[in-house]
Amino acid sequence: MARNVANAVTPAADSPRHSQSPPPGIQGDLEMELMGLANALYNLGTTVVTDASKDQNKPGAGKQVGQRVNEVINHLASIDDMAQHCRTMIPIQVLMDIDNSKNPMQLTRDRLERAATENQFMNAKIKAVDSYRHQLLEALGQNFPDIEPVLRGQQEGPVFDGGSNLDTSLAGPSRS
Repeated sequence: MARNVANAVTPAADSPRHSQSPPPGIQGDLEMELMGLANALYNLGTTVVTDASKDQNKPGAGKQVGQRVNEVINHLASIDDMAQHCRTMIPIQVLMDIDNSKNPMQLTRDRLERAATENQFMNAKIKAVDSYRHQLLEALGQNFPDIEPVLRGQQEGPVFDGGSNLDTSLAGPSRS
């Protein structure tokens, strides 16, 4: 479906979307086709509601419901064809939440907050284990001075730098 570039809408100043709407390319075409499908479904619903069944038997009074259904089917077929060229994957949970009338932006925000919390928790665990290791090696060195040279080699093991990287440059020879 060819789209009219003149119908492109510029986003509001406070919009999180900083690009043109619909976006250029296959995603923009797909967005326009989805808008056409929504319009066709609305037209179908309106036709079904306003269609008087008493006019069914009158000569020349053909129902438009079949035509509206065909329009919906054509839009669905077009979307299915476009889907073959679109590699964007949408998590099923997002689609289920949309079906349940939940805001996808809220879902995204919740997932990001949960990931950040889990990341902070994991960083704290790593720091705790590194601190425990350091204290253990120090206590072993004080109580068993004979093995202190071996423990010094152990202290030069992997060091957690407080960020998201594990520094293994001081680990010494590997045991592979």
